[in-house]
Amino acid sequence: MEFIYNLIILAILFLIQATFVLLVAGPLILLKPVRRKKEWYARFTTILEPNDAGLPQEDVAIETFDGLKLNCWFVHQKNNTKGTIIFLHGVGDCKIAGVEFTRALFQRGFNIFLYDSRQHGESEGYYCTYGFYEKRDVAAVITYLQSRTDASVGNIGIYGTSMGGAVAIQAAALDPRIACIVSEGSYSALKIVFVDYQKRIIKLPWHFLRNVALVQSQKLANFKARLVAPIEDIHRVHVPVLIAHGKNDSFIKSEYSKLLYEAANHPKQLLLVQGADHNDVWEIGGESYKNSIASFFEQYLSSNEIPITEESRL
Repeated sequence: MEFIYNLIILAILFLIQATFVLLVAGPLILLKPVRRKKEWYARFTTILEPNDAGLPQEDVAIETFDGLKLNCWFVHQKNNTKGTIIFLHGVGDCKIAGVEFTRALFQRGFNIFLYDSRQHGESEGYYCTYGFYEKRDVAAVITYLQSRTDASVGNIGIYGTSMGGAVAIQAAALDPRIACIVSEGSYSALKIVFVDYQKRIIKLPWHFLRNVALVQSQKLANFKARLVAPIEDIHRVHVPVLIAHGKNDSFIKSEYSKLLYEAANHPKQLLLVQGADHNDVWEIGGESYKNSIASFFEQYLSSNEIPITEESRL
């Protein structure tokens, strides 16, 4: 009997300790992800900006609705373009992640606009809100692009990975100026994916622990986590959507992209990349994947064709 009593006491103490850790550390982990910058990428590659890849790079700074400066690159064609694609990186990452994408799509005749999300890379910002404010930053970028009378911009699409894929959906539900989107490796809702991360990192499945961290996070960053839900936003997206995911994703379940695809309006396309994890879809998918992405943008940014719904697997 005494053994059981001691076991209960230990379990209660452990629960209190875990709650305290999440109350203090949880908001910091959620709202202030570690920033990858040039120094991090320099350990693996010498291609740290579009210029390094032989691309015409223009450095740009854009101000958000709440006065933050976003650090950006605009890579644009000298004359005509097939359209402009905004690249949105994942959580903790930066615009350098999009340089290889930029090289491939620039060669196909597109402009690419890349920027460090708020509280990421070289951009300003105190907190990451996973789309709550970031979707409005996309609107600021589009307004800037459409103000450029010295560059051919054309129709505007978005290619987002991970958090960027979730932001792409949220932005398209809000801004009718977006002609089409590619969402790669997105989550269906912030609350759901936060539980997944909690289980993986601290091995505890209880939702109330997530709620403890989220309540504090919402107070600090002045946002509502329940509204960061691409699975709800995608119902309001009425432009062509390509949903992509690595089938072996160990960070964000590919099941979430299947749910997003099912909830999306027509026209829509699903690409599940065999053997790909979370951060290597572009590499594992290879030329077939790159061609699928390029063809999607070619169809919906540079023509007025009636789109076709398609489900594919690579």
